Amino acid sequence: MGALDGKVAIVTGAGRGIGRGHARLLAAEGAKVVVNDLGGAVAGEGADLTPAQEVVNEIVAAGGEAVVNGDDVASWDGAQALVQQAIDTFGGLHVLVNNAGILRDKMSFNMDESDWDAVIRVHLKGHFAPTRFAAAYWRDRSKAGEPTSGRIINTSSESGLFGNAGQTNYDAAKAGIASLTLALARELHRYGVTVNAIAPRARTRMTDNIFQWGSSTEKFDYYDPENVAPTVAWLASDDAADVTGRIFIVGGGDVFLVQNFTPTNHLQKDGRWSVAEISANKAKLFAGESMGLPAQPTMPET
Repeated sequence: MGALDGKVAIVTGAGRGIGRGHARLLAAEGAKVVVNDLGGAVAGEGADLTPAQEVVNEIVAAGGEAVVNGDDVASWDGAQALVQQAIDTFGGLHVLVNNAGILRDKMSFNMDESDWDAVIRVHLKGHFAPTRFAAAYWRDRSKAGEPTSGRIINTSSESGLFGNAGQTNYDAAKAGIASLTLALARELHRYGVTVNAIAPRARTRMTDNIFQWGSSTEKFDYYDPENVAPTVAWLASDDAADVTGRIFIVGGGDVFLVQNFTPTNHLQKDGRWSVAEISANKAKLFAGESMGLPAQPTMPET
């Protein structure tokens, strides 16, 4: 018995890397999987269904059920077709894993408008568009009095949570996905739908040019993208039905629960503050805190 027996799942960007790991493990846990991938380059150019089809072949060879989908998830029509394919092929939809993304890294003062627009489109709109049609499906079922159990797992990033120089477009999109997750969790809770997000630590095509990954000869490969999938599979399962609106940093053997934006120090008075008064209380406002850039968490050593 698998944790996802009888479930139907969509995984976007599932042809390689982290998404491939998600699709394979969801299928191993009993889900029927729609493997979506446009098959473009890291920067988003081109299309090739071969990687997605290879993942489908691996799942089928292992005894699972899967079909390929090459729709553009950042297209309204493509996202709708993707959701409809899952429903038409497997009779329903229970899990949506939004994972597709691209990179076009540049410093803000060198970034072209097309670099900004493309990254925001693929990541942020590419998360929202499939969610819009999946949410409508689950809402309609709920309003019709049918049992509903939807799971949405989004893909944010530590760059989006904490900021990373040279990735303003990517960081903005990933921060938007984190906030989108919180809003969707509040909207869809009444329909039996949970919405959570992960910020994965993994070695992929998109990260090879950013991080030095160290030796891969260790007994346990911390940055193997397959390490991220178990948390996603758990969030997709019935056991996580009471978990929603949460963000997790996941990598290697680590699963961190991330606290949302939380107030720390507090200035208070009866009435409006003046500029001079805030200045006079600056030390109190920042007591125990840095006045400069907040500390950026570092990746663990391998």
